[in-house]
Amino acid sequence: MIVRPARAEDIPALAAIAERSYRAAFADILEESVLVGRGAAFFAERFNASWERMLIALSGDTPIGFLLMTDGHIDMLFMDPTASGKGGGALLLRQAEVLGAKSLECFRDNHSARRFYERHGWRVTREYEREFSGRRRSFVLYGKS
Repeated sequence: MIVRPARAEDIPALAAIAERSYRAAFADILEESVLVGRGAAFFAERFNASWERMLIALSGDTPIGFLLMTDGHIDMLFMDPTASGKGGGALLLRQAEVLGAKSLECFRDNHSARRFYERHGWRVTREYEREFSGRRRSFVLYGKS
């Protein structure tokens, strides 16, 4: 397994991973109407403007996960559900740390992601609520020094 910078031609595969991962991770947190709106086309549009800030985890030549980072903040770290728990997320997180990652935001109730980040030394610095997809939602901010 390796990590490399994303390329524009990776966008369709990354958008498909994002759709599958988003649905798997947030099915118990977000309403179906929100999940439906976060399909591959939604993510592809977002990634068209941000792929240069993305890293990809590959198994062989196959993308299995990705990370998007802005100014030391991890915006997204998604693994294909079929590849979860196999080390790709840890590789991405380690590379983000090397590149200066210092913060990330997570749904408070995303227990699987929270266990992952805490296992890798990230700590909650703040809990709060904010607007997300038409409702107030609970989040945690993680930091790493």
